[in-house]
Amino acid sequence: MMTELKLTPKEIALLEGAEGPGVQRAMEIVVTLGRIYGAPDLVPVKHVQIAGVSYKNLGDAGVAFLNEWAEEGARVRVPTTLNPAGMEMDRWEEMGFDPTFAQPQIQAIMAFVKMGVRPTLSCTPYLFPDYTPARGEHLAWAESSAVAWANSVVGAYTNREGGPSALASAIVGRTARYGYHLPENRRATHIVEIRCPVRTIADFGALSYMVGKRVGAGVPWFADLADWLPPLPDDLTLGGEAGDRLKTLGAGLAAYGAVALYHIAGYTPEARDQGETLIRPDAQRIVVDNLDEGYAIMDADPDVTEIDLVTIGCPHASLSELRYIAQRLQGKKLATRLWVTTARITRERAAQKGWVQVIEEAGGEVVADTCAVVAPVRGLGIRTMATNAGKMACYAPMHSGVKMRYGDIDRCLDAAITGRWE
Repeated sequence: MMTELKLTPKEIALLEGAEGPGVQRAMEIVVTLGRIYGAPDLVPVKHVQIAGVSYKNLGDAGVAFLNEWAEEGARVRVPTTLNPAGMEMDRWEEMGFDPTFAQPQIQAIMAFVKMGVRPTLSCTPYLFPDYTPARGEHLAWAESSAVAWANSVVGAYTNREGGPSALASAIVGRTARYGYHLPENRRATHIVEIRCPVRTIADFGALSYMVGKRVGAGVPWFADLADWLPPLPDDLTLGGEAGDRLKTLGAGLAAYGAVALYHIAGYTPEARDQGETLIRPDAQRIVVDNLDEGYAIMDADPDVTEIDLVTIGCPHASLSELRYIAQRLQGKKLATRLWVTTARITRERAAQKGWVQVIEEAGGEVVADTCAVVAPVRGLGIRTMATNAGKMACYAPMHSGVKMRYGDIDRCLDAAITGRWE
């Protein structure tokens, strides 16, 4: 029997239009989802992250929908940030984007801003120094890789929202209490044993394919992955070796499966505190003997040697990644295009340390606001790409029609320097 959704008098008033049609529309979305999923009530959220921001995803109908919602008076009532757009907003002409793409993209971002959304245009809100999610907080995040980070690395509570449902939650400050907002749904459905080395970010990406395709929408428990991870830093906004690996792992698990939460024995917060009580009695066991299948899928076009674009930063690059790239490119000159995609705020922090300047002097670009998945890169003449990011290797061939080479960051940077995948 479906649980009746209980609303407070304030919530009923919002649903009945007490604060205008824009808020009423948002409340209808949140309540409808709650009833569909059998939620007992709504829960206040601390923060919202909206995905599906690029005009490449929205199209004209999506832009019109956002503008209509903004004109109805809808305004967000909790801190709300945005996923990447389809271009860098103030350099689109310089970078070669077509005005027919740029103008509706600008209109979409302006509609979000009118509703009070902060135009961060990044998929890594957890790297922002002025806001980091806290354990036990309820969120409404739509970016799949960020959802995996918040649930797993932080121990916050969020489902994988859709773009409209996340915006609706921001407008009413609530989401329905179902799914990963309930502790009983956060138990592991699969136990993963790893019997091979997992050293680099690319290895973690390949592992994410091996596990994600088997787990689907389940919750994996990595029994021994902590052996391949250094301790998490106190300041997670810096990235660091552990943070960069987990960022890639969660992104790939969400892309190749539909994983929104994973546990690492003795490492992630819920696994540290609750131990194997987090594992369901009927959990299935998965053994990973090697990463060959993951690499074979991600390195999709092994005959390609000429590289048009090397792209690093999917999810968006951290400070530690920018530092490493700058060190590797010091005094070098690139033979092909390099995008290091990152949040604008991260780029500003890296520029203060001189890392952006080193990358640009080599001929690379530190690109904010966008990435090669959501940007119309074929319009820039890009047909072949190389990356160390599992999520990019998954999505770019499908969404951008490019041929893909995949490997560790050093191999990618060597390709940028030589123009070839050796």
